[in-house]
Amino acid sequence: MKPRTDAEHKAKMQKVQAAQAKKLAAKTVEKGLVIVHTGRGKGKSSAAFGMAIRAIGHGMKVGIVQFVKGAMATGERAVFDRFPELAAFKPMGEGFTWDTQDRARDIAVAREAWEEVKRMIADPGYKMVIADELNIVLRYDYLPIDEVLAALATKPAMTHVVITGRNAPQALIDAADLVTEMAQIKHPFREQNVRAQAGVEF
Repeated sequence: MKPRTDAEHKAKMQKVQAAQAKKLAAKTVEKGLVIVHTGRGKGKSSAAFGMAIRAIGHGMKVGIVQFVKGAMATGERAVFDRFPELAAFKPMGEGFTWDTQDRARDIAVAREAWEEVKRMIADPGYKMVIADELNIVLRYDYLPIDEVLAALATKPAMTHVVITGRNAPQALIDAADLVTEMAQIKHPFREQNVRAQAGVEF
């Protein structure tokens, strides 16, 4: 295709700009969203934490509860702990289910973490609540999906709730406002035997 002249490019971009302005003018709704990050690819929690940083930058209070990764020290916790007025970071998991090997204990820990998520959602001081790896808990039936859906349905109108973890149940996907599926194309853990590393995975 022949490259456009500068004038042609400008004319094209002016049309695009006008079309975008028309679309934006029609978007008048503002509300708290239910957001789900799922899929086999890396980046679900990282994307949620990026949203948390963005919210903190706007002076919004964020609550973060980790359902699985609480057994390890992470870089994100070190960062969020520096903003105690705007971030409540609570790692409440005890590790992966294949490490704990105690279903009854896993269920009890999941219940405790979920009660904290519900408390944060109900607290109008929080503008965003992140339930990190909640989908893992739902996959193993450690919590009833109906209870989660009920809490989301009755959340404050302007509270954003972000849920991460692979294998999000279809009922949660249906209830969400925004769903992103991370697709794995390549991963060094599988292809190159590269272990999890600080600053990348934790």
